[in-house]
Order: sequence, then structure tokens, then C-alpha cells
Amino acid sequence: MKELAPAVWHVKCLPGLPTYAVNAYLAGDVLIDAGTRQSTRRILRQLDGNEVRGHALTHAHPDHQGASHDVCKRLNIPFWCPQADLPAAENPELIRERQPAHPVARFYYRIFHGPGHKVDRPLADGDEVSGFFWRESDKVLIIGDVLTNFDQLTLIPGLNEPKPYLTPDPARNRESARKLAALEPELVCFGHGAPLRDPRKLKDFVDGLPG
Repeated sequence: MKELAPAVWHVKCLPGLPTYAVNAYLAGDVLIDAGTRQSTRRILRQLDGNEVRGHALTHAHPDHQGASHDVCKRLNIPFWCPQADLPAAENPELIRERQPAHPVARFYYRIFHGPGHKVDRPLADGDEVSGFFWRESDKVLIIGDVLTNFDQLTLIPGLNEPKPYLTPDPARNRESARKLAALEPELVCFGHGAPLRDPRKLKDFVDGLPG
């Protein structure tokens, strides 16, 4: 693992791909996101020797919840996720049903999703998880897939919206991006792509999004 800020470590979820292709984070003693169902051993190996007391999802997508069930069972830790994602976190078939009917979305679901797991704590807007997903003291933000910092198909670095066929509601997603950019984070940690330490670059990108 690589420490990105005090008590914030990057956890690489998949071998072979670029380092930041599929990301999880250890924030304090909470694992945030868990890659794909192929990520279990890799995640547990990186967490070895660290105290982990909980696991939280930014959202229930197959490349974020894939190893959640196995990690929670192996480490005997509680599972938390946003209230709106709770049904899909417990029953991943709902992920497939909620995603746009596009072959790429279907393919990602088929190869990446993992078993559901009972949610111990629903998260509401504004809740903190070990001081996150937004840590105001040093302006560290874990953003999930609201934006990516590379193109999910070409792997070319740079800020992007998530692909429309992977996002049920792009307009609502842009609203979230604007709210988060207004925080002026000094460090943004993405679900996909390298961390960003340039608040102006984030603001300029978000300002250019369609209304």
C-alpha cells in the first residue's frame, strides 16, 4: 500500500493493469471499497498487519463491491454503505437491473460482481466514516465514481465523467461533482485513476460539464 495522506493508504485491487485502474483505500481503520471478486486475496495481503474495524462502500457497483463479502467474513468486520445502495449491496442482482441496458455494463457485472452481504450500517449524506469520505481538516476527499481520473476504456489519464452506460443518472452525478468540487479538496482519491492534488484543475473540469 502507498500512503497518500496521514492515515490514508491506496489499495491496488487488480494486478497487471495500471496501478490506479481499480482503487480501494484504507482510511484510518476502515477499508473503503473492495474492487472486484478477483481482488480478495490481493486486498487481504495488503491489509495484513493493519487494524481494520470496518468496510464501507462509496456505491454498489461490481468493481467496488466484488470482494466485500469475502473481506468482511475473513476479517469479521461490519459492512456499511449508502442508504440508497443498501438493497443492491445485499442483493447484487439489483446492480444489474439498475444499470443501463448496455453490453459493457452487462459484461462488467458478469465478470466483476461478488456475493451480496448484509449491511450493518446504512450511511446517510453527511455521515463520516473514520473521518471520511470528506476530511475537512486537510481537505482529503474520497470520491468513488462521481468522476474518474482516466478514461475507463482507453486508460488515458485525465479527468472524465464516468461512462454514461455505467451511470444510471448522469445529470444527478454532475450535481454531485459540482458539490464536491466546491469543497476545494487538496487531495481527491478516485475509484479509478490516480489521485489529484490540484483543486483548480478539478474546478475547471466541473465548471465545463454540461448543465
